[in-house]
Amino acid sequence: MSAGGWQEWRAADAAEWLRPPTADDDKYSRGVLGVVTGSHEYPGAALLGVEAATRSGVGMVRYTGPRPVRALVLARAPEAVTTAGRVQAWLLGSGMDPARRSFVLIGELEHALASGVPVVLDAGALDLVGAHSAPTVITPHARELATLLADREVRTSVEEVRSDPAAWAARAAREIGVVVLLKGAVTHIADPDGAAITVTAPTHRLATAGSGDVLGGILGALVAASHERLANDAHALAPIAATAVLVHGLAAERAVAEVDGGPIVASDLTAQLQRVLGQLAG
Repeated sequence: MSAGGWQEWRAADAAEWLRPPTADDDKYSRGVLGVVTGSHEYPGAALLGVEAATRSGVGMVRYTGPRPVRALVLARAPEAVTTAGRVQAWLLGSGMDPARRSFVLIGELEHALASGVPVVLDAGALDLVGAHSAPTVITPHARELATLLADREVRTSVEEVRSDPAAWAARAAREIGVVVLLKGAVTHIADPDGAAITVTAPTHRLATAGSGDVLGGILGALVAASHERLANDAHALAPIAATAVLVHGLAAERAVAEVDGGPIVASDLTAQLQRVLGQLAG
């Protein structure tokens, strides 16, 4: 355990939260992730998140985001399904502007939140936290967390969150009642009941556009794949979130090694996910 009771998440910890398929599995039992992400302005968020999810061990990805983005998603990830149907978890909000939601998009998001299955809220869906009662993990950076807390009349600032991310992640988890994954060079994951986990990024090359969208896809996939475990133990959400962050970092480390320490782009991460997950699962 690190100072203040925070546990630094390691590969051995993550391995316990990865579920390899068995002979009795089919694509539904392995988990179906529903995804409502992307927009006309930011279609890449949907492409990166869906591809990351398909490469992270989930049985199926069901993308029901904005119609103009669906053809792009299928071109990038033909494994994805673009019709409505059963899901075991949702990933919502990456690449969306909450101020520009259409009537149709609002309906899609409300349907997802009313489904009762675990939800990952990212970026343009963070303001929806509290609109449902299912197990939820939010993935803000410091500015987004400061805004969420200010909306709940908790006085803070971006600078204060950045100066003490552990304290603010833990407080936000208690105030909002969800798992908080506060992104940073050291990511802090806290749940309302006191779970406190850190994951240190192995490279600063992760600070690149689209990296968070890839993380959202990994996290959504691992949550969907763990749907049976989560049905019996909602406290499993924090370690699953920590595992997603670790996988994300290890994929970046491998991508950087392949270019001899040079710069990487977010899509380089998705190409490494299967190898990273295979090694962790052992």
